[in-house]
Amino acid sequence: MTSQTVVGGSENLEAMREAENYNAFLVEQICRQLDGCRRVVDFGAGNGLFAGRVRERGFDVRAVEPEPALNAAINASGIPCLSSLDAVAPMSADGVYSLNVLEHIDDDEAVLARLFDILVPGGALYLYVPAFQLLYSAMDRRVGHVRRYRLGELSAKCRRAGFVVEAGAYADSLGYAASLALKYFGAADGKLDGGSVRLYDRLAFPLSRVLDRVCSRFVGKNVWLRARRPRPAS
Repeated sequence: MTSQTVVGGSENLEAMREAENYNAFLVEQICRQLDGCRRVVDFGAGNGLFAGRVRERGFDVRAVEPEPALNAAINASGIPCLSSLDAVAPMSADGVYSLNVLEHIDDDEAVLARLFDILVPGGALYLYVPAFQLLYSAMDRRVGHVRRYRLGELSAKCRRAGFVVEAGAYADSLGYAASLALKYFGAADGKLDGGSVRLYDRLAFPLSRVLDRVCSRFVGKNVWLRARRPRPAS
């Protein structure tokens, strides 16, 4: 990852703070999909926005974030933040969530295997990542995305890591069209504009959530998945 990628990713993280409906949706997804989990790990916690909100919902949250400035800010907020998954003890988490992170990693299957290791048997994994390589744009390049996923591809990788896949779907169906527009008509440098993010979040995202009830099996800007580390056979 280059310094330009880190800067671009941080700028876009800050722009996404403006997306209150989107962020609230993700918090609800985490809490729903990891219901019953107490000790959870936020892998790739970024600026700590979600770690803080999930902690407010009663979870015991630890974060993993390698970027030094972001890591320091999360620790300063009172949430324990490690710099590497290797620092997380095996079978020490009831749940793990990771939002828009796996697509940055060259060897994503090695990371999935490590996430499997840190979960207790019966522990749950929630992933939320960009969908459809067709949508890959200057924004993806700016923030260091290696790929975008289809649900079948993500499910297969989780199964190879040992997980049992329980649920998954696409999300933000209107965002698919918006991402196509961004690809062909957006800024050449891939930088997100905070005003455009706010406008989409307030006007389009609520409608997109309604359309997802019909479209989520087929299309969306993102894809999510819940999987579980199986318990040993008795």
